[in-house]
Amino acid sequence: MMQIATGVVFLMSSLYGVSQTDAQTIQTAAVISVSDSTTTAGLSSSTDSKAIEAYIRKELASTPILIEVARCESTYRQYGKDGRVIRGKENPLDVGVFQINEYYHAQTAKKLGYDIYTIEGNIAYGKYLYSKNGTKDWYASSPCWAGQNLASR
Repeated sequence: MMQIATGVVFLMSSLYGVSQTDAQTIQTAAVISVSDSTTTAGLSSSTDSKAIEAYIRKELASTPILIEVARCESTYRQYGKDGRVIRGKENPLDVGVFQINEYYHAQTAKKLGYDIYTIEGNIAYGKYLYSKNGTKDWYASSPCWAGQNLASR
């Protein structure tokens, strides 16, 4: 989507001689439009687990095992009722939907540009971990998600 927004800006500027400031305004508007369409607006501090679950199911549709991991790790919650990021019961260094451990992953996530304290960043880093290690990082919760009939969900 970002490539489309950038392409529109360059096309407009080449056809109509749009100034740099106008081009930036058009690109910003396109990015806002793209962001709104992905339904992340309002999720950055939402405690509505149904809305977060819907977002998770949409974002992870191509990897249903991660949907189950998120269910088992956090019951689709990023934030508690008090609005704070949820932390693990067993280990308070585990945060968010995927219970990403701060000790092991905070620096790497930050270097990659992921904020594990937001729903978007936690999910993005969870996808990164899965692409790198498969489900290994969530082994402790595997009795909950392993062997799930993912085709029916």
